[in-house]
Amino acid sequence: MQKIITLKFDEFGFDPQLLDGINAIGYENATPIQEQTIPIIMQGNDLMGSAQTGTGKTAAFLLPVINNIITSEANNFIKALVIVPTRELAVQIDQQMEGFSYFTSISSIAIYGGTDGASFEREKQSLIDGADVIICTPGRMIAHINQGYTDFSHLKYLILDEADRMLDMGFFDDLMKIIGRLPEKRQNLLFAATMPKEVGVLARKILVNPMEVSLAVSKPAEKILQVAYCVYDAQKIPLTIHTLNSDKLRSVLIFCSTKSATKQVSRELKHSRISVAEIHSDLDQKTREQVLLDFRNSKIHVLVATDILSRGIDVEDIDLVINYDVPNDGEDYIHRIGRTARAQSDGVAITFINQKEMGKFAEIEKLLGEEVYKAVVPTEFGEGPAYEPKKKFQNAGRGKFKGGGGRKR
Repeated sequence: MQKIITLKFDEFGFDPQLLDGINAIGYENATPIQEQTIPIIMQGNDLMGSAQTGTGKTAAFLLPVINNIITSEANNFIKALVIVPTRELAVQIDQQMEGFSYFTSISSIAIYGGTDGASFEREKQSLIDGADVIICTPGRMIAHINQGYTDFSHLKYLILDEADRMLDMGFFDDLMKIIGRLPEKRQNLLFAATMPKEVGVLARKILVNPMEVSLAVSKPAEKILQVAYCVYDAQKIPLTIHTLNSDKLRSVLIFCSTKSATKQVSRELKHSRISVAEIHSDLDQKTREQVLLDFRNSKIHVLVATDILSRGIDVEDIDLVINYDVPNDGEDYIHRIGRTARAQSDGVAITFINQKEMGKFAEIEKLLGEEVYKAVVPTEFGEGPAYEPKKKFQNAGRGKFKGGGGRKR
């Protein structure tokens, strides 16, 4: 059996200032994605990387870029641009950036929408002054570019993180507009959790003779108990309330596929006097940050969210994840339920499957390599539909429902 050798961070040849930051954070051994990508990036190659959340991907691109910037001569110019799909991910990457570069003179700023005029002015000044590393969402960066003061002429590094998610969110044109303002000679790094054909199209447009690193999508942790209920739509709210009231749960994440569903579920749970908050892109950044802080500090026990939380947000000690809607694909399912059973703890993931979603869930099971246990809907909520993923259904969600589990006034 081949022995697995894990590199330590002091073996990459990093600058001592960067190593001081790495040691202060407590990092010692590199993850597989870091082992494979850091040497490629330090050698100046373009890279296309496929790796999911939780593999150490952010450090894999930040560390070599920081190291290279330390040794560069140009001052007061933007040297690296990291583009991400969501505000939360921009903030998270900027926080890691601050930690790694703490003992260096490198500057960075997260630029994203949903903030006030004062924040926009701070972003503007950082762009004018030439912060070394800019972490941004596409729409907000376009707003600054349109003002005419953004100078990318000395930029050396372009990093697209969660590229598949950005394309899903319709950012292709914005990305191409931003990239059109960058110097042609630069190093390009593209990371995605999945590699649909749209990502391949984008990669061919921006990458030059890229090296490729792909880590297979990992299966959910064995400590996660996975359960599914086949339900009619009308049974989802009562079953959610029943689940939340049946056990003393400290921390629960409920994922919905749309903002409207997120708002509806949150509203219904509040009517049942459940400690709940919602988070989605309609909320301004200050509100979203406060909601996450309250959730982490257990001031709120249930958080209803769109998929902005399924990737890129590190929330520990989640007892239960409920997929109120079936995710679009297997990778999204793994990202969602991976929020639980972290830090050596156990966790539970429950998925509600209506008739129209059965085929989609069967594809997820195919990726998992096993069937997820189908629990029986409690009798007080009426009988749910049979699990028939190959059958075509009309008017899903309008099946028989006897009631029960209604609002508590």
